[in-house]
Amino acid sequence: MNETVAQPSAARAATQTAFTVLAAISFSHLLNDMMQSLLPALYPMLKAHYGLSFGQIGVLTFTYQITASILQPLIGRYTDVRPRPYSLSAGMGFTLAGLALLAYAHHYALLLAAAALIGTGSSVFHPESSRVARMASGGRHGLAQSVFQVGGNLGSSIGPLLAAFIVLPYGQSSVVWFSFAALVGMFVLFQVGHWYRTHGLERLKPRASAAQAGAAPPTRKHVTVAIAVLLALIFSKYFYLASLTSYYTLYLISRFHVSIQDAQIHLFVFLAAVAAGTLIGGPIGDRIGRKYVIWGSIVGVLPFTLILPHANLFWTGVLTVPIGVILASAFPAIVVYAQELLPGRTGTVSGLFFGFAFGMGGIGAAVLGQLADVSGIRVVYELCAWLPVIGLLAGFLPDVGEHRQVRSA
Repeated sequence: MNETVAQPSAARAATQTAFTVLAAISFSHLLNDMMQSLLPALYPMLKAHYGLSFGQIGVLTFTYQITASILQPLIGRYTDVRPRPYSLSAGMGFTLAGLALLAYAHHYALLLAAAALIGTGSSVFHPESSRVARMASGGRHGLAQSVFQVGGNLGSSIGPLLAAFIVLPYGQSSVVWFSFAALVGMFVLFQVGHWYRTHGLERLKPRASAAQAGAAPPTRKHVTVAIAVLLALIFSKYFYLASLTSYYTLYLISRFHVSIQDAQIHLFVFLAAVAAGTLIGGPIGDRIGRKYVIWGSIVGVLPFTLILPHANLFWTGVLTVPIGVILASAFPAIVVYAQELLPGRTGTVSGLFFGFAFGMGGIGAAVLGQLADVSGIRVVYELCAWLPVIGLLAGFLPDVGEHRQVRSA
C-alpha cells in the first residue's frame, strides 16, 4: 500500500497522519473481530444443538480468550525487537483455519480446537496492528487508537446480525462462507505489511524521550502503580463486558422469553454502542488527557449498571446503550496512556493490555457461566453491576505523559 501523501523527509512524514493506512487497519480489524464474534453469537444455537451447559459455554469462551491473551504480550515483546511487517496477514490465516473447523465441528472438543485457532489469530493481529496504528498516527495517538479499535467494535456488532440472518437459518456449516472475509483480510493486511516495511519503519526512528520533551521521565514507582491500576480497571471493564457479550442473549431469552433473532438484535444494539464509545474516547483523551477519560468512563457507568438487572425489556435495551458508550470510551485512553508511560515498547504494551483484556473476558465468561448454572443468570447481572466501583482506583493514576509528544512506535 503506497501512501499518497508526499514525504519530503522522514521527520516530516512521522508527523503526518496516514489516514489510508489507518482506514486499512481499521477495516481489517472489522473483518477480524466480525469473524471472531461469530463464536459467541452462535452460543444459543450450539447450546440447544449440543445440549451444552452455561459452564461449557464459559469454557468455550475461556479457551478462545486465554489462547489470545497468553500469546499477545509474547508476540508484542518479540516484535518490539524484531518487527515482522507481514505477520499480520499470517495471523489472519489462523482465523481462517478456525472458521473452517468451526463450520464442520460436530463434537465439543473440535469446538474448543476451533476457538483456540481463532484466538491464536487474534493474538498475532492485535499487537502488530496496534503498532501500525501508532506508526500512522502522526502524533494523534488517541485518534489513531480509536479509529483502529472502532473497526473491531463494528465487526463485533455486525457478527451477531450475520449469525441471526445467515448462520441461524442456514446452519452451522454456513460459517465457512465467512472464509472469504478472511481471504480479503489477508490481502489487505499484506498491503499494510508492505507499507509497514517501506514507510512505517522510518517512523520508528524519531523518538523523543521524556527529558527531551521537557518533562521528567516517570519513576519506576509511577510506572508500577499506573500499570497495576490500569490492569485493575481492565479487569473491571472486561469482567462486566463478559456478562453482556457472552450471556446477554441468553439472559434476554431466559428472562423475557424473546426469540433468538430478537436477542441477537439487542446484542447488536449494545455492541454498536460500544463501537461509538470507542470512537469517542481516543480523541477526547487527546484533548483533555487520558486520565480524565479513564476516570469518567468507568465510574460514570455505575448508575446504569446498577439499574439494569431490575429493568423491563424496553429499559434493558435502552440502558445498554449508555453502558456500552461510557464503558468502551476507556480502552483507547488506557492503551495510549500505557504506551506513553513506556515509550518504545508499543508491541509489549499493546500485547499486555489487549491480552489481559481477552484473558479477563475469558475468565469472566467461565466464572460467570458457572455462577449462572448454580444461581441463575439474573444473579450474574446483579453481582456484576458493582464491578465499575473498581474504577475509583483511577484516582491513583499519576499525571504522567498526558501532554508529552512522544513519537514512538
